[in-house]
Amino acid sequence: MAMKKSLQILGGVLLVYVGLVVAFESMLGYFQPGGQETLVITTYNDAGAAHDRVVARLSSNAQLYVAVNHWPRAWYRQARANPEVRVDLGAGPLDYRATLAEGAEAERVNADHPLGAVFRFITGFPPRYFFRLDPQ
Repeated sequence: MAMKKSLQILGGVLLVYVGLVVAFESMLGYFQPGGQETLVITTYNDAGAAHDRVVARLSSNAQLYVAVNHWPRAWYRQARANPEVRVDLGAGPLDYRATLAEGAEAERVNADHPLGAVFRFITGFPPRYFFRLDPQ
């Protein structure tokens, strides 16, 4: 009987945690931050329709990067499928190529821009990827 009660409590805690992550991610998508530390990336789906997303602007080794830090990541899949993107740093959109950082490059960018434990917890520990944005 105690085991069943423990499993019910654990299930309830897990459900509350998942709800917290979903609520946080939903609010972030709705109240997207803006400012000098962000940029707008425009990706394109298979039909060619444009989709804008506000993301954090990162710099490493004098190159421009964006991080994929959250579970909602349609823009990430679109950039992987079609790396020709548009980026607006505040002075109007320009053409860029999004190249997935891998190996030592990804490790360097991650070390330059670490995430705190609270952020990782509140976002549900999603895998983290980086795109290097090369001007075209």
